[in-house]
Amino acid sequence: MIDLSALWGFTLIVALLTVTPGLDTALILRTAALGHRRSAWGVVLGIQAGTLTWGLLTSVGVTALLTASQVAYTIVRWAGAAYLVWMGVRMIWTARGGSASGPDGMDSGDVGHGDARGPRSGFQRGLLTNLLNPKVGAFYVAVLPQFIPAGTSHLAMGALLTGVHVLLGILWSSLLIGFARVLGNRLRRQSTRRLLDRIAGTAIAAFGFRVALGD
Repeated sequence: MIDLSALWGFTLIVALLTVTPGLDTALILRTAALGHRRSAWGVVLGIQAGTLTWGLLTSVGVTALLTASQVAYTIVRWAGAAYLVWMGVRMIWTARGGSASGPDGMDSGDVGHGDARGPRSGFQRGLLTNLLNPKVGAFYVAVLPQFIPAGTSHLAMGALLTGVHVLLGILWSSLLIGFARVLGNRLRRQSTRRLLDRIAGTAIAAFGFRVALGD
């Protein structure tokens, strides 16, 4: 039987976490603002696939092993930090004119990921960003077990709670993408695109440094 108090308690926590501006928000808004709607949805689905993976691994106790192993955690932390810093610096470099627009008017920095308008490259970017972020794993290890009542299936309850998190993430992301679409052409002006790349790139690179330093 589902423990409704645990369900609502977890929902409240992840709802607040979801709407708090952070790495996911910056990545989704930046992609959607450039007019790459399909790629933005790919990013959303990639992020949520990563969230689901962390939740399920926590439910069966795998991430606890990662947290317990200092070597494994350090490897994941440094790999994630390197990826985030690389992605952030790449955005900043593009904003400074370090790479020109491609023939279709897209930044060549995005072309390097394949079709910037397609969901596949966005999915890969969102998935890697999430899975290489040890802070997501640490959150699930610390929080999720507290909302799994004794006597219930850890996997079933963990999957349910993670599903709530994923659903909230998709709903919030749809609002972000819709917001970017409403502003439309304003956000796709060259000056605005460069500003967005500077802001998003700085935020992502700074987050990568924080991960590297273990803050």
